[in-house]
Amino acid sequence: MKKTVSILLSVFALATLQAQENKLNLVVGTYTKSCESKGIYVYEFDSKTGDFSLKSNTENIFNPSYLTISSDNKFVYSVSENDKKTKINAFGFNSKSGKLEFLNSQDPKGLNACYIINDDKNVITANYSSGNVSVLCKNNDGSIGELKQVVQHTGRSINANRQEAPHAHMVYFSPDKKYVLANDLGTDKVYVYQYNPNSATEVLKLKSSFEVKPGSGPRHLTFSKDGKYVYLLQELDGTITSFRYTDGILKKVSETTVVASDFKGDIGAADIHVSPDGKFLYATNRGTANDISVFKILEKGKLEFVQRTSTLGKGPRNFTIDPTGNFLLVGHQYTNDIVIFKRDKKSGMLVDTGKKIDLCSPVCLVFTKI
Repeated sequence: MKKTVSILLSVFALATLQAQENKLNLVVGTYTKSCESKGIYVYEFDSKTGDFSLKSNTENIFNPSYLTISSDNKFVYSVSENDKKTKINAFGFNSKSGKLEFLNSQDPKGLNACYIINDDKNVITANYSSGNVSVLCKNNDGSIGELKQVVQHTGRSINANRQEAPHAHMVYFSPDKKYVLANDLGTDKVYVYQYNPNSATEVLKLKSSFEVKPGSGPRHLTFSKDGKYVYLLQELDGTITSFRYTDGILKKVSETTVVASDFKGDIGAADIHVSPDGKFLYATNRGTANDISVFKILEKGKLEFVQRTSTLGKGPRNFTIDPTGNFLLVGHQYTNDIVIFKRDKKSGMLVDTGKKIDLCSPVCLVFTKI
């Protein structure tokens, strides 16, 4: 009898542990002007079932549209897009309860920061309207310290409405953290900066830059799982450019597109990610398409089209794939929801689960452990 009870207790304990391992935090940044949003929301997400529940949210944080989480899972950093009043915010983060405690804000000396990354030393932002990149140090308590550097981009390109000036749209660490890549939609360039995290004034030093097709508008990029290739998504024409990446140097390999050959509407390519197993690439297109394209990653960085399907909402500005690769979640800026798709790990294809999170203007989705 005792042996039977012991076995049952062991089975129960194992089942409980497995259930806990399936649980993740989903941290969501939003726009707060167009509808009722309190800022940043934290959900518990089950990576086995796709179920979710709200754990916590901030109060009265203006337009925290993009965010990043510290490597120790103890702090969250967000932008507050607000023209000349743009701020960078720091929060203490309790991953178990999901609670966010506001620590402080700093001025990045840039307008409408739209992307943010961090490491142990610094917080770095891409500032869209002013066309520059800001570096701020971190304090020991996780708060944001003084401004170290502002790198100003210059130039323009051929689209008079969108490329009249530089518009820094993303900053991204190389896998080895030796470089920071910065996409500029306004100048049709990708800048690669040598990263010197301990420097007091010259954290970023230009290593190289790469010009893309005039008028294409580089927006977001991602690395292949092995770090040897970069996939760049261009907002204005929907092109995906594949590059060979070697120590801060980009060499073009091939190009494809997220736009269907018979598509006649507006293009607004948005976000791009590689699946956790490194086998598939996903990219969204807003405009009048509101769809997501799936590509199989072949040898030497080339891509093979697999699927194009509706995201079931308007304005798929950002999406994320849970670390297990089971689900892909798309945040819709204009229909105010996060649609949950099931991923077929073998084919890469997406199927709607029928589940969605109703939330005002979600524009940044980040998974982290509990």
